[in-house]
Amino acid sequence: MAAADVPVPDIPNKAYFRIGEVSRLVGVDTHVLRYWESEFSIIRPFRGKSKQRLYRRQDVDNLLQVKQLLHEQGYTIAGAKKVLAGAKPAKHAPEESADVSSAPEGQDSGSSETVCTSLEFVDTIREELSSLQQLLARKTD
Repeated sequence: MAAADVPVPDIPNKAYFRIGEVSRLVGVDTHVLRYWESEFSIIRPFRGKSKQRLYRRQDVDNLLQVKQLLHEQGYTIAGAKKVLAGAKPAKHAPEESADVSSAPEGQDSGSSETVCTSLEFVDTIREELSSLQQLLARKTD
């Protein structure tokens, strides 16, 4: 998805924006911006001498794209990460599943690859549940 698909509000023509300004531009609370910053590597605000977050215009554009993926298109955090990375997100199951019939004879099908994939799948589920919990908490406010 291109950044042109994201409806862009009137963003002032300046080099840096403080978190409060970005919060108003993007339309989410500041704690959501800080959370997205921790989840998405494309959002990396500069920290000035005062240690305040200073977002560039590209960061604001990226945040608008993240908001559209999560709030308007219904992606999970993991799914949005895959879209932003250029990969097509999987709908239900992990990319690799353990197939007992494909294991060569004499070799255990529960290899370390399968264990690693299972742990990654559990991490993905944990992230999605956390996202759902945040959405539910926001809707009850």
